Amino acid sequence: MKLTTRDLILCGIFASITAILSQISIPLPFTTVPLTMQTFAVGLTGVILGAKRGFTSQLIYVLVGAVGLPVFAQMTGGMGIVLGPTGGYILGFPVMAFVVGYFKDKFDSQIAIIFGMILGLLIDYSLGTTMFILITKMTLMQALAYCVIPFIPLDLVKVVFVTILGTTLSKRLYLNKV
Repeated sequence: MKLTTRDLILCGIFASITAILSQISIPLPFTTVPLTMQTFAVGLTGVILGAKRGFTSQLIYVLVGAVGLPVFAQMTGGMGIVLGPTGGYILGFPVMAFVVGYFKDKFDSQIAIIFGMILGLLIDYSLGTTMFILITKMTLMQALAYCVIPFIPLDLVKVVFVTILGTTLSKRLYLNKV
């Protein structure tokens, strides 16, 4: 995929939006996984930029955080975070953005975007939970109770808001038409 200067600027802007929304973070008492707006930003990126640019944007976000800039939740960054217990969720963001963007690009309907968001979240949950289990040695049920189940209700609300906001902004910005 050849990226134009415009594409790279858009990818950088959405990587920055993800970094900003990642700072809306509420630590929960029963888990080290904070409640954030990261998945909202990732989904929005996929809807507005599409699959390829969405993937690139989130890859930029992950790489910028991996080199140490404090773009992850609670102003953290570095390889320790990416390779730590919750790093799998971060590593899943480019894939999630690609999946959401793919459904937006291919079908361009709100139902398809909702399906893409749910599938993207399931992939992100799977990657993140697998890495969490490998590092912490928790059982699958413990990891799900700790890292996934408490976040499902808010993530479903995010799916609805991403779909509404993303489709509205996408139509107004004409980013997928060029």
